[in-house]
Amino acid sequence: MIEVANLSKRYGDLAAVRDVSFSAASGQILGFLGPNGAGKTTTMRIITGFMPATSGTVRVDGFDVFEQSTEVRRRIGYLPENPPLYNDMAVASYLRFVAKLKGMSRADIPAALDRALETCGLTAVRDRLLGHLSKGFRQRVGLAQALIHDPPVLVLDEPTIGLDPRQIVEIRSLIRTLGGKRTVVLSTHILPEVSQVCDKVVIINDGRIVAEDTLANLTRGRALEEVFIEAIGREGDGARATAAGEGGA
Repeated sequence: MIEVANLSKRYGDLAAVRDVSFSAASGQILGFLGPNGAGKTTTMRIITGFMPATSGTVRVDGFDVFEQSTEVRRRIGYLPENPPLYNDMAVASYLRFVAKLKGMSRADIPAALDRALETCGLTAVRDRLLGHLSKGFRQRVGLAQALIHDPPVLVLDEPTIGLDPRQIVEIRSLIRTLGGKRTVVLSTHILPEVSQVCDKVVIINDGRIVAEDTLANLTRGRALEEVFIEAIGREGDGARATAAGEGGA
């Protein structure tokens, strides 16, 4: 469903993403894991068509993100780290507005709205102003806007950041229900989130992929925390060795 091959993104001399390759199968929940500043958000923005790459390819459901961006956007629901909400709009009005932006027909919007409200637990607050909602409900609205057009792929960037413990449990539970018929890419630096929600794990550090496998294979006989620390430590040692070699040349 998602195929990323040799993806790189540079900002002048800074390499934010370096030759990244990974895949997510249909119906799989993939945890895209890494420390802050590792390149997660940049990669998510490229996959969703919000940012061009310097080199490499991304295909979603067989369509090239760069050459067929309109087709890709129809198939992706994107929840950025900070959901694009308008505080002076009511929940239902905002979701109708998003549905129109996504090109949905007027006839299809009412059913899609009810489905998104029910799926995300927003029916009781459908007429509330977004500016009056708690952080947890605002995050649910962010998920609802990603789901409104019923896409086969969801890309979620740090969906539980800033939530209290109860809200985190609720959002994680909701994400688990979204897998199966959808491919979900969950970008996070929170290890328990990946352990509780994901089928497959990709670990990125300093713009490079340092591990990719199913959660079961990676954690066979050890905790995800051990796998993560070993992966980013190994990459760090390699980078330091390379820098030392270059310095002595």
